[in-house]
Amino acid sequence: MTVEKQFINKSYYETFLIENETRQPIEVLGALYRTEESSETADLSYIRFAQGEIYYHSKDLEAAIFKWEKVENELQPWAIKNIADSYFEIGILDRAEELYTSIVTECSTLTTEIALQLFSLHIEQNKTESAFKVIQEAVSLNPDYPNVTSLARAFYEEQEDWNSAIELAAKESVRTESLQWFVILEGYISKGYTKEKAPGYFYELLAVLHRLDHGQFVQMVSVLWQSYKNQDSYLAWIQIINLVFVEAEVNPYNAWDEISFLYEDAYHEFMAGQYFISELHDVLPNLLTNWLRLTPHLRAVFPAAAVLAWSEKFPYSIEASFVSTAKDLIYRSEYSHDFLENALRLFDSITQWAERNDLEAGPRWDWLAHQLADAKTRHLVVTGVKGNGTSSFINSLLGETVSGYAAGAAVAISDGPETEIAIMDETTVRTVSSLAELELSSPQGEYVHVRVPSQFLYDHALTIFDIPNFQGAELFEYARASNGLLVVLNVNEPFTEQERRVLLQVRKQLPNLPIHFLLNKMDTIYSEQEAMRITEGTQLRIQADFPNATVLPYSSLYASRQQLSDMTGFLAAVFALNGAEEGRAAKILYLIKDMIMYLIRKREEKERRLAGSIEWNEDVLAKLNAAIHKVSDLEQEKAQHIVKSYAVVKEAIQDELTEQIPKLLQECSDILREDSDFRNIHVQLNEEMNRRIQSYLQNKILPECLVSMQEWIASSREELLQGQDYLEEMSEAFNALYEEEKIRLQCDFRVIDDWQRDAERITSTVQVGETNVFLRTKPSQLLLKSAGKLFGALGQNRTVLYNQYKKHVESEDYSETAAAVTNKFLLQFELLEKGLVRDVGMFFRNPLSILSRIAEETDADIQSKQQLLDTMKARPEMYHDPLTLFQVKLRQYEWVTGTAEARNPLTLS
Repeated sequence: MTVEKQFINKSYYETFLIENETRQPIEVLGALYRTEESSETADLSYIRFAQGEIYYHSKDLEAAIFKWEKVENELQPWAIKNIADSYFEIGILDRAEELYTSIVTECSTLTTEIALQLFSLHIEQNKTESAFKVIQEAVSLNPDYPNVTSLARAFYEEQEDWNSAIELAAKESVRTESLQWFVILEGYISKGYTKEKAPGYFYELLAVLHRLDHGQFVQMVSVLWQSYKNQDSYLAWIQIINLVFVEAEVNPYNAWDEISFLYEDAYHEFMAGQYFISELHDVLPNLLTNWLRLTPHLRAVFPAAAVLAWSEKFPYSIEASFVSTAKDLIYRSEYSHDFLENALRLFDSITQWAERNDLEAGPRWDWLAHQLADAKTRHLVVTGVKGNGTSSFINSLLGETVSGYAAGAAVAISDGPETEIAIMDETTVRTVSSLAELELSSPQGEYVHVRVPSQFLYDHALTIFDIPNFQGAELFEYARASNGLLVVLNVNEPFTEQERRVLLQVRKQLPNLPIHFLLNKMDTIYSEQEAMRITEGTQLRIQADFPNATVLPYSSLYASRQQLSDMTGFLAAVFALNGAEEGRAAKILYLIKDMIMYLIRKREEKERRLAGSIEWNEDVLAKLNAAIHKVSDLEQEKAQHIVKSYAVVKEAIQDELTEQIPKLLQECSDILREDSDFRNIHVQLNEEMNRRIQSYLQNKILPECLVSMQEWIASSREELLQGQDYLEEMSEAFNALYEEEKIRLQCDFRVIDDWQRDAERITSTVQVGETNVFLRTKPSQLLLKSAGKLFGALGQNRTVLYNQYKKHVESEDYSETAAAVTNKFLLQFELLEKGLVRDVGMFFRNPLSILSRIAEETDADIQSKQQLLDTMKARPEMYHDPLTLFQVKLRQYEWVTGTAEARNPLTLS
């Protein structure tokens, strides 16, 4: 045991004990102490240090501290550390910490021991931050010291400081090259603690592990791969792992299957339309070459095809040696890959991308793909020039009239438990219930799928593609999805130059498609010898261009059992089922190629459609804003007219009242008599004047007002009806623009009803109340009233009073009274008048609201579409890049299926 080990274990005292010593250590040390004390050069520090250890182990800590305090030689730092240990043991933690931190030494062992003791002390004190600091210093100073890293790891895990734990495990993995640390780090990765770490953090570590242990390296790569997948740092991780494999030597005898599959999954993900080429340009070349290097030759056809496809699209991005290796693997490969599954997966990726980007390919593409994927059904295109009897031939096979109902549309006819008819266009699928309804729907340019119960189709596992347009694009499209092409010829004019020219074009585009012929209308030939001559002549002319073609004579009019039997043999002989998976996959690749070109056109159409829609919406918005201004102007115009006409009515009433009421009051003098009671005559006059005013208003003015109001309401209704007519014309104009009943500008005619009720209410009764006409305090009235009271009882004065009253009543100015009565009477009219502008506004509120809402919606639509159009123009890669990547993947599958050299690559402009 080394001296430092003795210091650590506090067993330095054993150096003073001789072998087979029978005395107690304390007795031995006491004797040595006395002997050393008597020496002239005595140094008691060693013995005291050892005595302190004995006392410490005996739990006599005070004695131990006393002895260690006396140590003054080179053992003093260890003695102070032991004193601190004693205080720690006693529980005087502050003193212990003070002593630990006071020690100055160059001994790494002592420094580490102090750090470990401080670490334990800080944990005891709940000083977590101090504990972190001390243990990190200990690891940094002396990581090889026993238990330092394991203590640190346990502490970090307990505190859930995963960053420090990861840092420790990563550094120790590289430093010690111990697989144990790699396993620990792998555990942290699998639990997701390293997701925030940049992938470059693990580069050196992976390089070291690759050199140390293949199995652990593969496991570590797999765990890291899964942790970064679906994270923002995924591309960065692929770059790092690419660099690791580029710089590392790959042993072909090691098992790399797991990483090879990870590379394959990453490739599929990157090629699914979610990434831009600028993001992948520096990633994919190394990904592809590493994938190729790590894949066994028996499975290497797929990565080899990917290398070739990428290098075709991006020349010089992959080293020529890898391209050469890939070609060699493709040409020598006999491994039957999952052709169909991969082709369908590419198809699904494209359709999903198209849906996400509002470029839906439409249901017909999906339908065609599923038809191609069906290995149990024979697909036969039947076509011919109009008049050759194509429909009659098909109907004779089916035993019922099915063909011919969808004139101008391609129809797929297959067996089904009951009649089902689906009509597909570019975006939708709609169903009809019967063939008669199908005929009425006239599906021009659409695709129709008819399922009918048919024993013939069932027995032969057959779907017929009925193509009426012999020269149309549907012929080529359906021919690619079929097992063969059956051309119906007219026996009276068989194999015309037009038919020959079209079929040569079909063969040029589809060189492997079986093409055969049916010579229809044989019943029109007058003799069997003539029929044979025509058949043989037609066969010879056809075989000049189509040497493998067969010509079958047939009569749709006399479809016999023998003819059907011959047809069965003919179909079985010349049109095979969808056999080899490669063949079906190749057909789907044709379909994908067409679909990519279709999506390119759709994208261009979308940009043009957006620009056209924006322009159209801007034109409509201008019209809407103009309409809003016109309706507002119309509202003001109608309000002014209605208010003005109402004012005329009110002024007429006011003028009449102002003129007639004074006359009415003056005529009240007729109630005066010489024998009247002049003491109270003023009261009688006032009452009579009010009665006559009320009677006048009630019996004359109110009926006149009602008539005037009705005339005004009728006139106002006519004005508003004119406004409604104008708005209806406006609605029709807008609806013509929208080509739908989008706008209905209906005004609120309830305001007319409100006016009618108000007119009836205010003309039903007089609400002016009693007016003080003759009980006022005017001097002349006061004089008369006083004279009446003084002289009214005297007979000789009655004549004078009578004359005075009569004169006063007839000559009095009643303009104030007339004004007062008029104002009271017109009060209700004025209230109605004040609300007229508001009422007219309510009348036009709904049209204005509708126009404003549609204008806002149109403006929002313009902004949204303009933003999308700007993005499409500013970032064409949003559409171009995914389609380019799909093209690369398509090219890869063409290499896989062996069709790459037979066709030109699809180039996106």
